[in-house]
Amino acid sequence: MTREEVICRLYDRFIHPTEQKRESFIGVEIEMPIVNLNNEAVDFAVVHKLTAAFLEAFDFTATGFDEEGQVYSAVNSTFGDVFSYDCSYNNMEFSFGREKDLHDIHKRFKLYYGFAQDFFKPYNYTLTGMGINPNRKINHNIPIENGRYKMLFNHLSSFSKYFYIPMFFHRYPQFGMFSSASQVQLDVDFDKLPEIIDTFNKLEPIKALLFSNSVLLGENEDLLCCRDMLWQNSTHGINPHNVGMYDCEINSVDDILNYISTTSIYCVERNGKYLNFPPVNILEYFAHDKLTGEYTENGKRIFVEFRPKPDDIAYLRTFKFEDLTYRGTIEYRSACCQPIGDVMTVAAFHLGLQGKVKELQNLLDSDTTLYHHGYNAVELRKQLVRKELPLTVNEDALYDLVSKVLELCREGLAYRGLGEEIYLEPLYKRAENRTNPAKEMLSRLQNGESMEAIISSYAEV
Repeated sequence: MTREEVICRLYDRFIHPTEQKRESFIGVEIEMPIVNLNNEAVDFAVVHKLTAAFLEAFDFTATGFDEEGQVYSAVNSTFGDVFSYDCSYNNMEFSFGREKDLHDIHKRFKLYYGFAQDFFKPYNYTLTGMGINPNRKINHNIPIENGRYKMLFNHLSSFSKYFYIPMFFHRYPQFGMFSSASQVQLDVDFDKLPEIIDTFNKLEPIKALLFSNSVLLGENEDLLCCRDMLWQNSTHGINPHNVGMYDCEINSVDDILNYISTTSIYCVERNGKYLNFPPVNILEYFAHDKLTGEYTENGKRIFVEFRPKPDDIAYLRTFKFEDLTYRGTIEYRSACCQPIGDVMTVAAFHLGLQGKVKELQNLLDSDTTLYHHGYNAVELRKQLVRKELPLTVNEDALYDLVSKVLELCREGLAYRGLGEEIYLEPLYKRAENRTNPAKEMLSRLQNGESMEAIISSYAEV
């Protein structure tokens, strides 16, 4: 394909869906670590028993099977909810079908979550609301045995091949098997698309203050949201435009489209096999006559030569904090899994502020607490995911700004008239106490509280 043809296809896939006038819906995805409180690795046999019981109890139909015939995903036809395991059987995920009201999602979450917890209790297992599995060092951090997850693990494990790339790679290619997120998708209109992406990108430092909840205990406890580092310093971040934040201004749809054209593709599917290969810019990808990908089978690496196809655009997947999807939605993906009692805070925060994006934009553009001190949004996020605030920031003024953001959010939710602003209460408390779940956990550990007690409290509905 020519460059112009690729750009056209990118527009059709990512931009065109936002031009279609439709009702606005909410999609929520909640990942949670499974913890064996016996201080042993999770026994996947127990997980598979739960899966069978869950599908029967809630009339879910299996849609994904691993190579041993075990179910790793299932869907409920009534609501469109998906029950699944993300990357490994150590990480459970509930993805809710699109809804208009956060209360409906929360009600079903509590129903599903309560069932899983009751099932796990006799085994002394629990789900909990942490962004990093506290038993990551003793669990079996192996991918689900299917083509996609094995491909993903192969891709992440290939970092040692890129010695010629001047970047730091961490040594956790299995991070998807012990990290958990809370993500929300919101429909977006074409005419608000640049404004929303640019404004929420500038909001990321404040989100770090409120939602950080992923600490590599015993290794780098100064980093309260290690999710950022795990993604950005992996093979996903070889092209930094595939992950994290936007390091440029987004002022128009053309800016968005041009940015998408700078991202890279690293996998395709051929003859039922997922192939991974060194990331290549999407425009350059289609300029190749042939490429070589690989997959594993019976422990062996098998190399396959293939030709790019126009439909391979479907395999272009980025992991931006504000990720424009092919559904006409923006997926907000920078927040860690939250304590279960606060599970709806992430969705409520984004939903309320997307309805007040103009006011939020004005607030951030006029801010002199964070901005206009020599740092951009990307640099500020890296500072505010740490335990200690930088000396360049006035803490009182910073949390005054946080309070103004939360008040805008409350107004946005109140305008909807559904009472969803109740889900912001934990965020007001965090702002008042100048804390977040990661800080709270570290403080409790320092005061002599056991990790098991913290796991249990973060698991409470």
